[in-house]
Amino acid sequence: MPRRTKPAEVQTFVREHRQWIDAARASFAKLHPPEVFSLPVIVELPAIGRRFRVNYERQSSTKSVRYRSKNDLVVLSGRTSDEKLCVGALKRWLASLAKEEFRPRLDALSAATRNPFKTMHVRGQRTCWGSHASSGTISINYSLLFLDPALVRYLMIHELCHARHMNHSRRFWRLVGQFEPDCKRLDRALTEAWKQIPVWLGFS
Repeated sequence: MPRRTKPAEVQTFVREHRQWIDAARASFAKLHPPEVFSLPVIVELPAIGRRFRVNYERQSSTKSVRYRSKNDLVVLSGRTSDEKLCVGALKRWLASLAKEEFRPRLDALSAATRNPFKTMHVRGQRTCWGSHASSGTISINYSLLFLDPALVRYLMIHELCHARHMNHSRRFWRLVGQFEPDCKRLDRALTEAWKQIPVWLGFS
């Protein structure tokens, strides 16, 4: 929905178009049946060109799940019979890895584009890939790890350009285009990229 849309307007739209919404959802479900949830044993992360194996070590004496990683192996230990706890541990691992991998890239692009930022946070937003607050904080979604490196680079340039224009005006897009001429195509691709996020992350 457009920014600044009032909740009452959304409710009215949904109420008036309920029949069409239900029909569209039913049609989509036939074409795209939901994937079966299963915890991963292999995690492919195209953004950084790495592939990880995931092992699960069950320990009945604990009520939590912890992760440890070395090289290309991630080990979850603890109450691994609880899928929710396992997903939580995997998300913490992804967030830590994204912070380690993305910060140097963001610093380099900030210097190259001369668009500053103050701090970088890594989050697991369900509705956006990134944001740039007026305070100078850039938030990056760790789910970007599952995307093509070109999309990650574009997202970072996009957010860095908000240091000069905190909007999506023509001036903003001209600035983005100076550093990424293919920005419009990449922006559309990024909008569609949520389908590349694995079901076990719980974003779909």
